[in-house]
Amino acid sequence: QVQLVESGGGLVQPGGSLRLSCTVSGTIFSIYTMNWYRQAPGKQRELVAGISSGGSTNYADSVKGRFTISRDNSKNTVYLQMNSLKPEDTAVYYCNCRRVVVPRGDYWGQGTQVTVST
Repeated sequence: QVQLVESGGGLVQPGGSLRLSCTVSGTIFSIYTMNWYRQAPGKQRELVAGISSGGSTNYADSVKGRFTISRDNSKNTVYLQMNSLKPEDTAVYYCNCRRVVVPRGDYWGQGTQVTVST
């Protein structure tokens, strides 16, 4: 059974930083692309950042230069370092583990709340 456990969310003031973590168990972590999505109230879930099994990264335009995604295959963990946070970054952040070739898989964490507010 594949499990994704996120941590690191919370309340932070504008301009502050947070680091989200997502630890995966029950599968071979290193072969999956890992993604962070977010969903704000009343909005669709959107892709924030992704990192491939080979280490290539991609970011939403809204977070480029502020957020950094990384992975530690020895710890089965993906991170999202979020700097210069803005109120519009407020959302539930979800970790996603995906592979589109065999062995295929698409797994999600439970989400962690990030609130940017004074």
